Amino acid sequence: MKELRGKVAVVTGGASGLGRAMALAFAREGMHVAIADVDAANLERVAGELRSAGVDAYAARVDVAQAAQVDRFAEDARNALGGVHVVCNNAGVSPLGLAWENTLADWQWTIGVNLWGVIHGVRAFTPMLIEQDEGHIVNTASVAGLINPPGSAMYNLTKHAVVALSETLHHDLAERKSKLGVSVLCPAYVATGIADSERNRPADLANPPRDKSPDQLAREAMLRKAVSSGKLSADDIARAVVDAVREDRFYILTHPRIKNAIRARMEAILEERSPSNPLRDA
Repeated sequence: MKELRGKVAVVTGGASGLGRAMALAFAREGMHVAIADVDAANLERVAGELRSAGVDAYAARVDVAQAAQVDRFAEDARNALGGVHVVCNNAGVSPLGLAWENTLADWQWTIGVNLWGVIHGVRAFTPMLIEQDEGHIVNTASVAGLINPPGSAMYNLTKHAVVALSETLHHDLAERKSKLGVSVLCPAYVATGIADSERNRPADLANPPRDKSPDQLAREAMLRKAVSSGKLSADDIARAVVDAVREDRFYILTHPRIKNAIRARMEAILEERSPSNPLRDA
C-alpha cells in the first residue's frame, strides 16, 4: 500500500508500548486509527493523542483471546471509521519460566493472547480486506519466532506459531491472487512494557500465591534489563512497520545482529545437529 493518508489502521495492544507507537506512526501518515486493549484507562489517553495528531480515532476495550470481542471490534472499527485497510495484530504478553515450571494458567494466558489473539484478528479482518481487495496485515511475532532462547517456552511457542500462520496466510492469499499484503514483525529487545505484562493478566487466569523460583526471578530481571537497554525504541520499530507496509515486505527484522543466531539455528537443522543456545550465537 503506497498511499496511506485517509485510510484506516487497526492496532491491538494499542494502549502502550509498541502498539501505541504503531498507532501514532500511522496517525503521522494521515491514517485514522482504531485501537484495542484491555487497559481501558490508557486506551482513552492514546485515543486523545491520536486525535491531537489530527486524525479520527476509535478505542475499544478488547480481550483479544476472546473471539466474540475481536469480531465485534472488527465490525465496530469499520463502522466508526468508515473502513479498515491496515491491521496490526500486536497484543502480546511475555511470562517466563522453565518449560516444566509454568502453570496451566500461564500457558492458557500466553497462548490466548499471543496466538489466539492473532488467529482471531486474521479470521475477523481478512475477509473484509479480501472483499475490498486492498489492505495489509501485520502480525507481531518476535525473533523468538525464529530462534528459541531458554526459559521462554511459552513465548517461543506462540511466536513460532505466529510466524507459521503469517507465512501460510501469505501463501493462501497468493493462491487466491489477492492484492492483500502480509508482514510478520520479528524484533529483538525493544523498550516497551511487555516485561510488565503481568499487570494486565485476567483474574480467572491468575496463579495462586506462590514463591517464584530463583531461576524465574533471575530471568525476569534479565528480561527487564535487556528490554530497558534495547538499542531501538518502540518508535523505531513502528517506523519500520510503516515502511514495510509501503514496500509490501513480508519479514520485518529490525535487529540485524540477531541474524547470526537465526542462521546458526537453520544450519543446525539442515546439518541435523542439536540446537545451540541462541543467546550465545547472537
